[in-house]
Order: sequence, then C-alpha cells, then structure tokens
Amino acid sequence: MATYNKRGYKPKNKVEKEQNIEVDSTTAEVFNTLDETASKTEAFVAKNQKYIYIVIGLVAVIVLGSLGYKEFIAKPKQISAMNDMFQAQKYFDQAVTGVEKDSLYNLALNGGEGKFGMLDIIEEYSGTPSANLASYYAGTAYLRLKDYKKAVEHLENFKSDDEILAPIAKGNIGDAFVQLNQQEEALGFYEEAAEMRNNEYTTPMYLFKAGAIALDLGKADKALGYFERIKEDFPSSNEASKVDVFIGKAQVLAGK
Repeated sequence: MATYNKRGYKPKNKVEKEQNIEVDSTTAEVFNTLDETASKTEAFVAKNQKYIYIVIGLVAVIVLGSLGYKEFIAKPKQISAMNDMFQAQKYFDQAVTGVEKDSLYNLALNGGEGKFGMLDIIEEYSGTPSANLASYYAGTAYLRLKDYKKAVEHLENFKSDDEILAPIAKGNIGDAFVQLNQQEEALGFYEEAAEMRNNEYTTPMYLFKAGAIALDLGKADKALGYFERIKEDFPSSNEASKVDVFIGKAQVLAGK
C-alpha cells in the first residue's frame, strides 16, 4: 500500500531517517534528469528555431492553401463549369430523344448559340467534375457519330463510381471496339462492365454482350457461363427473355 508522510512530520528513528534520505535523493535525481532534458530541449529549439518556424510555416501554408483552393478556386470553377455545360447537355439530351441526331450531337460536342460544347468544357475546366462528366458525354456523342477512336479516347478519360454510368461508359468502349473489329478488346470491356456493378440493368446487358462476342470468338464455354448466369441471377431482365436460344447455341458449340 502506498503511504505518505504528513507535512511537518519528523522521523522517529534511524530507519525512518535513512528512508527519508533515500526518497529525497531519488526525488532530487528525477528533477535533475528533468532539468537536463528541458535544458537540452531548450538548446535544440534555440539552435534550430529558424528551421522549426519554417516547417511550421510550410505546414500552415499547405493547409490554408488547400482550404483556400477548394473554397475560392475549385468550388467557383465547378459552378462556372456547370453553368457553361448546361446548353451542351441539353443538346445531348435532345439528340438521344430527337430526330436530327447527328447535328445535335455535333452541337453537344462543339457548342452552339455562343455556348460551350463538351470539348470546350473539357479544355476550359480541366480537373473539375464537370470536365470529367463532359468526357463521358463527348465519348458517347462520338460513338453515336461513328467516330469510334475518339469515342474510346474520351470514354477512357471518364472516371466514375456511379452505379449505372460507370459500367455504361465501359460498355460503350466495348461497343466502339466492336465497330473497330477488335473483338478481343470489346470482350474485355464488356466483361469489365458486367463485373463493375451488380444490378438488374447493366449487369445482364453486358453479360449478354460478352456472351455474344465470346461465341463469335469461339469461346463457347465462356459464353455459356455468361448466358446461364443471366438466366439464373437475372430472370426478370430483358436479356433473360431471349437467353435460352443463346444457351442452346453455346451448348452445341461447346459440345454439351
């Protein structure tokens, strides 16, 4: 049990005196060590204070600079990009649902009525989320305009974690490679698109496209696996309604 002596307490015998001397000696040693450490620390700080202040200053500059960039540069830049992108996005939407598709896709790419197109957004607002999204729109527009190499170029620059948009972008690259007669590359992108997310829309769509390309490439076993997965895991999908025919074809080609 820990004990302590009351203030003004006097030792009664020789043993207690010796104990007090020992305690006093240990305490003095501790304080001496602390004093020496403090002195060394003070000496180090005094000797290197110029460099310490520089480091502190640099950290402050980096932190404040990051906050300032986000608040006063990145945020206003993104808002401006979104405003400038509005008309181009409108043209793109009209092209998807309209009649004069080619001219509308060109307007979406290059702009019109004095407004930016997707290509302007990419160049003017590089590094912003709007420029990233513009890469998707530009790539898809080029795909519809049958400029497949430019479609691949822009779609590969697009990065997203979106449940639907991310796999569609990969699948669009696959579509472009099909048109370029690069079946192996197309298969790889369809497989990637199918595995990126697990949902009722994009997953069976790209499993089906992967299966069809695999059949064309003579990879019947792989194709069969994709078609059977659609039937088992996505029975309510559009692809499931026609997959039995392809399962039969793949079985014949695979010798099953």
